[in-house]
Amino acid sequence: MTLLRDETLAAAFDHACRSYDALVAVNPGYHAHLRRSARRLGLRGDGAGLRLLDAGCGTGASTAALRSVLPAARITAVDASAGMLRRAAAKPWANGVTFVHAPVERLAEAGVRGPFDAVFAAYLLRNVRDPDAVLAALRQLLRPGGRLGVHEYTLRGRRADRAVWTLVCRGIVQPVAGVLGDGALYRHLWRSVVDFDTAGRFADRLRAAGFDRVRTLPLPGWQTGIAHTFVARRPGTAR
Repeated sequence: MTLLRDETLAAAFDHACRSYDALVAVNPGYHAHLRRSARRLGLRGDGAGLRLLDAGCGTGASTAALRSVLPAARITAVDASAGMLRRAAAKPWANGVTFVHAPVERLAEAGVRGPFDAVFAAYLLRNVRDPDAVLAALRQLLRPGGRLGVHEYTLRGRRADRAVWTLVCRGIVQPVAGVLGDGALYRHLWRSVVDFDTAGRFADRLRAAGFDRVRTLPLPGWQTGIAHTFVARRPGTAR
């Protein structure tokens, strides 16, 4: 199958937004893993005085993870899917959270400008047409010394990891999604992961994009070897 990209992918997420939260809720550890990745940014305190960018916020699960870990930070959450963003914005949020409808490739056109103290990108980079260009843009939005956290399905590279991922997608996720009319999106989900970087290759991509102090951290449970947190820094003097 051909991977979904740009407007086609955004439209698929628009359609899936009504059932998206229910589907991810049955994924063991989904929200806990996002909170773990948010903590791995290593930002101290409650986030007071910090500006955070949640790139590809979807229905707000990643935003909620950031808010849980850094409740006093100001968060700008962006997504290309209007439907997903409406679901996110309709949830109860304390002051300091702003939602912006924009593809991550065109944030400046939507008025999103840095510097940010940290950027968090969950399940985003494998879905963009040019991940290197997106990483370069995110790097520019960070202040010198600012942190990047990427929470992503990136296979470790063993046959067993791909086999587990395929079993979960084809045996559980895709049949349910097909009943809901979202089969194309979740077929894309499987393919986007097996076609994307391994964890080691993605870490190299981060270094090539100009980030330093790159760390690759596994996530627990059934996703061990399938999903990772990547933490990196824009070089420069931290505040």
